[in-house]
Amino acid sequence: MHTLRQVLTTLAIGALGGGAFHLVGLPAAWLAGAMVATAAAVLSGVSCKVPDRFRDLLFVILGLTMGAGVTPETVDRIGEWPLTMALVLVSVAAVLGATYLFQRRIAGWDRHTAYFAAIPGALSYVMILSLSYPRADTMRVAIAQTLRVFILVSLLPPIIAGSDPGGGGAVASAVPLELLPVSLVAGVGLVAGYLFQRLGVPAGWLTGPFFVSAALNASGALVVQLPDWLIVPALIGLGCLIGCRFTNIGLRDLLRLLLVSLGAFAVGMSIAVAISLLAWSVLGLPLGQLLLAYAPGGLEAMTLLAFLLDLDPAFVAAHQLARYIGMVLILPFVTRRILGPPDRTV
Repeated sequence: MHTLRQVLTTLAIGALGGGAFHLVGLPAAWLAGAMVATAAAVLSGVSCKVPDRFRDLLFVILGLTMGAGVTPETVDRIGEWPLTMALVLVSVAAVLGATYLFQRRIAGWDRHTAYFAAIPGALSYVMILSLSYPRADTMRVAIAQTLRVFILVSLLPPIIAGSDPGGGGAVASAVPLELLPVSLVAGVGLVAGYLFQRLGVPAGWLTGPFFVSAALNASGALVVQLPDWLIVPALIGLGCLIGCRFTNIGLRDLLRLLLVSLGAFAVGMSIAVAISLLAWSVLGLPLGQLLLAYAPGGLEAMTLLAFLLDLDPAFVAAHQLARYIGMVLILPFVTRRILGPPDRTV
């Protein structure tokens, strides 16, 4: 009963925090709000807990959700921008390397923490991946990753507002899953997650379902988009899971982490701006559109900004999607190569 009370209290705190962020209209509201609220509760002395099996279920739901962004329309358009797509790889590698060196050499962070905090974008995936490596300080990783998205969404709109807008375009939107029961799709995701986890793939419970969902959506055979009543609790649960790691840290240490995260963001974003300027000078595409395409933020947030700023959301979505899929495909193996095999007990 004590453990049950802990879990229910944790989820209630996360739901309140996520709801508050959602009402205010902040980016990644349910995830970030739950994380901040849970972290604040932990720092105040509240005992929080998220069970391991519940955590695995969250990963399956989030993996299926992330794969929904891989639509046939977006995949078809990837071939239209060969040079800018090639620069996506350059951007990811340069941002990761430079940010890692800043956090490792200047801030003095350990190798595991600096690596995960330096990965550009894909907050949920990076946080889940880092949980397979207990030596990584997930609190620092969470602050660095979350702060990056907040700054991007806050600063990019006024910066881009003066740039020459590109074509309109439209983002293909999925429809809620109706033809097949949600339980069937979730069941396939569970099997894929279990197999990937057994094979030792980092974040296997998320990566396996992602590939299942992405394959179904990209082929056009089935549009997989789980309902909000599954997605929102999963985001809240992940936020609670991250927030529970905010233990044994004082205000001074927290402020120091924020300063390091700001410095790392400046390093990474400077590289993204430089690559955007290069593509702009060669191809003449709208600079704001390129900034959103190479910004180390989330697919959903950057695509939404493109739509709101009257830029080409399909271009931004395709490049952000290519970056994200590339990281999902490569990072588990790169991570294993750099940091060694994951802890299978986690």
